[in-house]
Amino acid sequence: MRRYDPTVACLNTGHVLVHLAMLIFPTAVLALEPAWHIPYGQLLSLSLGGLVAYGAGSLPAGWLGDRWSRHHMMTIFFFGLGFALIATGLVQGPIGMAIGLTLIGLFASIYHPVGIAMLVENRGKVGRALGVNGVFGNAGIAGAALITGALAQAIGWRAAFILPGALSILAGIAFLLWVRPTPARAVERPRAAPVPARALMWRIGFVLLLSTVCDSIVFNATTIAMPKVFAEHLAGWTHSTLEVGALLSFVYLVAAMAQLLVGHLIDRVSLRGLFVPIAALQVPFLIAASWAEGQIIIPVALALMFLMFGLIPIGDAMVAQHVEESWRSRVYAVSYVTSFGAGPLAIPLIAALHVESGGFSALFLALAAISIGTVAAAVLFPHRALARA
Repeated sequence: MRRYDPTVACLNTGHVLVHLAMLIFPTAVLALEPAWHIPYGQLLSLSLGGLVAYGAGSLPAGWLGDRWSRHHMMTIFFFGLGFALIATGLVQGPIGMAIGLTLIGLFASIYHPVGIAMLVENRGKVGRALGVNGVFGNAGIAGAALITGALAQAIGWRAAFILPGALSILAGIAFLLWVRPTPARAVERPRAAPVPARALMWRIGFVLLLSTVCDSIVFNATTIAMPKVFAEHLAGWTHSTLEVGALLSFVYLVAAMAQLLVGHLIDRVSLRGLFVPIAALQVPFLIAASWAEGQIIIPVALALMFLMFGLIPIGDAMVAQHVEESWRSRVYAVSYVTSFGAGPLAIPLIAALHVESGGFSALFLALAAISIGTVAAAVLFPHRALARA
């Protein structure tokens, strides 16, 4: 039986917290809309600074993780995120909310380039670790809708920020007590593939860039819009923010199993063999979401999120399998700064298309078109570079 690893436990907890923190606001908007008498699109635009900071902060965070200390950076992540969440829960108006969300995004930006690099360091096979960690991240996505809905209804929207902030500070204390900095050590990689030629590396880099940009826009737009999508499609079936959050959480928790499945398969089959079918299936389900009405949106959303979550560990595995340990935080940072840099485009896209069409049909059709770029990236991904000897 494998020994309990407090480092993995703390990193998995951090993954829950980062996605929980970044997705509190899209559900809290449903409570803020009547409380502040501000339209949905205008309220949603307050999160733009947080998404920009989430991306822009990744690059310096990754650099500091490699050059200074991953352990220290994760400590800053837990405590900084906690205090930023609590401060956001105490704001009095839109300007304070925009500032608070920006601080949340800035501290949240530390996790992926530093935490994921810390998770896979000194590991041979990374698929299972990434898959399990991904499930924890998806639990944060699912929990954001449910926890925010429950707290907003029972106590008020402020509690939806303050209580997770307190949890993040407690997790930071646990991290300091249980996790000690460890020097990198050589690890025996099972039959590692030779370093690809430069032309092949450029091709892999282009594939990673293209898929990252397309996936981030599609994923951010879908997860940010989904609480409002459910509220509109299920208006005759749900009667509170809590009910919408509970349904959405169910969808996300079931879909989270995709990362366990894909993580299991990454160590056994080629990445391309997973990448192509998952990317290709995403397009018709986005189109289906554009015409789904009423309760039909639930199974469509479930299938769609299953595919989206399944794509996440594939990108992380590309870096883990083909980048040297000493550079990994920085390469993860470039990947995430690209992802989170493209992600904010989802905000004006949602706001504009929701106002123009009076719903989300146009948005999902636009996302289907964008996701064709992910399919192209999957098709271009080389067989030879990722074949397991």
